[in-house]
Amino acid sequence: MDVYEAVTSRRAVRGFTDREVPRETLERVLAAAVRAPSGSNLQPWRAYVLTGAPLAEVKKRAGERLAAGDPWDEPQYQQYPPALKSPYRERRAAFGEQRYGSLGIPRHDIEARQRAASANWDCFGAPAALFCYIDRDLGPAQWSDVGMFLQTVMLLLRAEGLDSCAQMAWAKFHRTVAEVVSPPDELILFCGMSIGFEDVTLDRTRTGRAPLEETVTFVDGG
Repeated sequence: MDVYEAVTSRRAVRGFTDREVPRETLERVLAAAVRAPSGSNLQPWRAYVLTGAPLAEVKKRAGERLAAGDPWDEPQYQQYPPALKSPYRERRAAFGEQRYGSLGIPRHDIEARQRAASANWDCFGAPAALFCYIDRDLGPAQWSDVGMFLQTVMLLLRAEGLDSCAQMAWAKFHRTVAEVVSPPDELILFCGMSIGFEDVTLDRTRTGRAPLEETVTFVDGG
């Protein structure tokens, strides 16, 4: 698979089979992904990869919290501005309409939307998950580096025939994840990532992207 194919075929997969992901495959992907760029080579990411019983335990604890109606953990970072301005507000709204519309869930059915969202904390059935942390003392440039690392991981997973879904949702249950992985106190959980083989029997709707002219300006004197 070439780079263009990996980029165009990568998508947020929200339904996986229980087929095991080989440990050696995950090691190969992550050994290559650490070549992702980072300013002054800080390499600010810290990843924990869970499979088997440890991942099952995280899922179980998260499920118990959901069933009990426990509130989300206090935020360790702001995921979105409190009032999104245009065009970002419209893009997020369009995503929600497409995502839940593909599941047959109308906009007004908040309970059904919440049930669908709860699949996040089962990793959509994936047999492997990566939890990515960053030192709380680092700044925006290092958060950008973490994003480049995660994108590199996801593209390499595609090259291995695997799929993934990056999930900031896990930051809402960061205490639950910490109970299992025991990260150092200076780290905060940025996101989780479900990893596995896509269940192709489920909905495969892809969200669109803005036209190139909305996000890219060529300044070439032409």
